[in-house]
Amino acid sequence: MERVVKSGLGWRIGWNPNTSEFKGLVGGEDWAIELTEAELTEFCRLLEQLAQSMAQSADELMDEEKISCEAESDLLWMEVEGYPHAYSLRFILNTGRRAEGNWSADAVPGLVQATQVLKVF
Repeated sequence: MERVVKSGLGWRIGWNPNTSEFKGLVGGEDWAIELTEAELTEFCRLLEQLAQSMAQSADELMDEEKISCEAESDLLWMEVEGYPHAYSLRFILNTGRRAEGNWSADAVPGLVQATQVLKVF
């Protein structure tokens, strides 16, 4: 398997199975952090969970109503905030080198889509 890096407006995500420790990468317009395979797997899993939560809440909210959802594992804490159709994303890496990052509502749809096809988890 070869190295894969996908990017779009305000986001980057990558997978390199040929490195020893940091096989994953997530980033924004002007920042990035390498992740272990377990961290990248959790990132993709939690982001999918949050995206589903936001989609499910669409029917329960009024148009102007904002919502915030969190998801956490031993490795990561993540939060989405905004409207069901347009929300920002934040994450905090809970272990090891510790890091924090975020994406604007414009970047999140592309990032969500990329995590679904990046690699088979």
